[in-house]
Amino acid sequence: MKERSGKGGEPSVNERYTQWKSLVPVLYDWLANHNLVWPSLSCRWGPQVEQATYKNRQRLYLSEQTDGSVPNTLVIANCEIVKPRVAAAEHISQFNEEARSPFVKKHKTIIHPGEVNRIRELPQNSKIVATHTDSPDVLIWDVESQPNRNAALGVSDSRPDLVLTGHQDNAEFALAMCPTEPFVLSGGKDKSVVLWSIHDHISTLASEQGDKRSPGSGASNSKLPGNSPTVQARGVFVGHDDTVEDVQFCPSSAHEFCSVGDDSCIIFWDSRQGSAPVMKVEKAHNADLHCVDWNPFDVNLILTGSADNTVRMFDRRILTSGGVGSPIHIFEGHSAAVLCVQWSPDKSSVFGSSAEDGILNIWDHEKIGKEHQDTKPTNSPPGLFFRHAGHRDKVVDFHWNASDPWTIVSVSDDGESTGGGGTLQIWRMMDIIYRPQDEVIAELEKFKSHLLTC
Repeated sequence: MKERSGKGGEPSVNERYTQWKSLVPVLYDWLANHNLVWPSLSCRWGPQVEQATYKNRQRLYLSEQTDGSVPNTLVIANCEIVKPRVAAAEHISQFNEEARSPFVKKHKTIIHPGEVNRIRELPQNSKIVATHTDSPDVLIWDVESQPNRNAALGVSDSRPDLVLTGHQDNAEFALAMCPTEPFVLSGGKDKSVVLWSIHDHISTLASEQGDKRSPGSGASNSKLPGNSPTVQARGVFVGHDDTVEDVQFCPSSAHEFCSVGDDSCIIFWDSRQGSAPVMKVEKAHNADLHCVDWNPFDVNLILTGSADNTVRMFDRRILTSGGVGSPIHIFEGHSAAVLCVQWSPDKSSVFGSSAEDGILNIWDHEKIGKEHQDTKPTNSPPGLFFRHAGHRDKVVDFHWNASDPWTIVSVSDDGESTGGGGTLQIWRMMDIIYRPQDEVIAELEKFKSHLLTC
C-alpha cells in the first residue's frame, strides 16, 4: 500500500485514517462503509421506495469504472437508511474496509456504453437519469423500465431511452438537470454549453419502450448506442476558452444557468437573451475550475471549487464582466484540488466540499466571524465545522440526501492508496455537532435530570 506523508509534519493518509476510525462512534450517528471492486466516479440519491419504523429504503445510483475486463455499468442499488439515533455505536465502529455493507444491495445493472463519468437525476421524475461518458452525447435512461443485465465480457451495451446530441467534442463531466423544468444542461471539451428539453419525451419513455426494448444493441465496444431516439439541442452557448468542467441551473429559473471551466472563468447565461454570455468573470480562481453549485435558498450565492485547492463563494449581484472575480469569502480547508461542492438541501448556509486530499469538509458560512476563540479547534479554517476523513484517496463525488436530512453518500477512487477499487460511504454526523448550542445543552440537562431521578 502506498503511504503518503502530509506536508509540514501532517499525519500520513493511513495515520489520519486510523485516528478517524477511532473517533467514528463519537462523531457519527450512522456510518455504512461499502468496498467497491471498481471505482465509482459519480453517486446520486434516487427516490425513496419504502418507509419503515427504524429505517427507509431508497434508490442509489452509482457507476462502475472498469479496466475493460468487464463492461462499464450504471448500477441502481437499494440502500437501507437507518433513521437518526437508531444505529448502535458498536455497529458503526466495527466495520472492515474490505467488506461490502449489508445496507447496500444491487437492484439492477445497466451495461453502459463507455465510462460513466457523471450521473444526474431528473427532479421532476428521479427514475430518469442522465449520464456523461467519453463521447459528445448525453444519455438518458429510465432506470425502472431498463432491463437488468449481466455484466460479462462481450455482452452488448444497454440501449439508452434517449440520446442528446449537440456537442462537437467529448462531454465528460459538466452535467445538470433543471429543478423547475425537464431541461438538461451539459458542457464539454468543445468549450460550449448545450441545453436540451426532454419535456416531450419523459412521459412516453416507459410506455413506448418498456416492453419493446431489446437487451442491447450494437457491438460491445461501441461508444455510440444504436436505435435510440435522439433529441437535438435547444441552444448552444459559446463563451469559454477551454473545456467546460461543470454547469448548474439557477434554482428558480429554467432560463438562467452558469458554467465554469479550465479557463478559470465563471459565465452566467440566460437562454432568453441569446447564446452569448450575460456575464463572464474572467479570473474567478487562480487555476482551473472543477465544480460549481447554486444556492437553492438564496439564488444570489454561488460556490466554486478549483485546482487551486480553494472553495470560493460569490454574490452574483456584485460581480461584473471581465477582470478578477471578487468572492465574498475564500474557504481554505483542502490541501489538494477541490472536485465537488454542493449546498445542503436542509440549511441555507451549509455546504460540503470534497477534494483530491481524501477529505470531505462541511462548512457553515454563517459561522465565519462568530466562532468563539475558546471553543474553536486549533488551526480550523473559518466556517469549517466537520471533516469527514473516512476515505483514503480522492473523494470524487458526494450527494446530500434530500429525503433524509444530514445524510450524505460519498465515493472515492482508491487507486493510489489501496491498490484499486473504490469506497462508498453513507454517513450522518451526530446531531449535537450542527444543532444550536443552547438546544443541545437543554437536551443534555433533560437527560441529566432523568438519570438523577432513576
